[in-house]
Amino acid sequence: MDGMINIYKEKGYTSHDVVAKLRGILKMKKIGHTGTLDPEAEGVLVVCLGKGTKLCNFLTDCQKTYRAVMRLGVATDTEDMTGSILEERPVTVSEQQVLVAVASFQGTYQQIPPMYSALKVNGRKLYELAREGQTIVREPREVQIFQIRVEKVELPYVTMVVECSKGTYIRSLCRDIGEKLGCLGAMAELTRTRVGEFCVEDAITLKEVEQRVQAGELENCLVPVDNMFVKYPQIVVPPERNKAVDNGNSFSLEGVRMAPGRVRIYKEDGTFIGLYQCDEEGLFTPCQLFFVRGR
Repeated sequence: MDGMINIYKEKGYTSHDVVAKLRGILKMKKIGHTGTLDPEAEGVLVVCLGKGTKLCNFLTDCQKTYRAVMRLGVATDTEDMTGSILEERPVTVSEQQVLVAVASFQGTYQQIPPMYSALKVNGRKLYELAREGQTIVREPREVQIFQIRVEKVELPYVTMVVECSKGTYIRSLCRDIGEKLGCLGAMAELTRTRVGEFCVEDAITLKEVEQRVQAGELENCLVPVDNMFVKYPQIVVPPERNKAVDNGNSFSLEGVRMAPGRVRIYKEDGTFIGLYQCDEEGLFTPCQLFFVRGR
């Protein structure tokens, strides 16, 4: 089984829990997820199966969309409401002040990641150090907020939708907005609603996966690997080039001339081989291979 499944991660599960449970349900080991969600967060978690695991890094880099509820007036050690409260302040800001502060974060900004995160320092994860009572100075990292908008203000709670780049911590964004307003802030709820082209409306729970496996209908939920590359032109190689593509070698096609760039390569039986780069001389060189012998 090769491809991707759009899983709705429910509260209480870690991303690794989801992978472990799927391994049991699907009776297969080669499964990977494409971006960690905190245990109390929910929403889209794209899981890759078989040859599809080669897409994990590709999907991790995709733009993501979240719906977050921010709680103003409080700071916690985890930067969300699951942690211990460090400080509380009265919330005296107006709705207009909230709207202006939130909007100011659209664009690129330098974000300091939370101590309770899986980032590593000297080979150890920050959350491991945090649980030992250590606080490490973290270097700010550039993140991109493509769009941020407020859906609802019911002070001290603010609901907002955030479209952002890889590496953005919504908990830290809530912290930074609260600090800008002068009243502190922490994340109260988080739902990931989109990862690339995968949206929450199409996601299925682990229970639903189990039900579809029992009914023999899981294939209907499996997104093929080549769906991620439909923007590239398609080339079907003739049988005499099967040996080259089976071994992941470069090749040329007599009579085929096209603009340099990436293309999807298929065999005549419909097997998707992978992405190739076509140069000005008509030579096709592999970029990312999926279905070749021994790979």
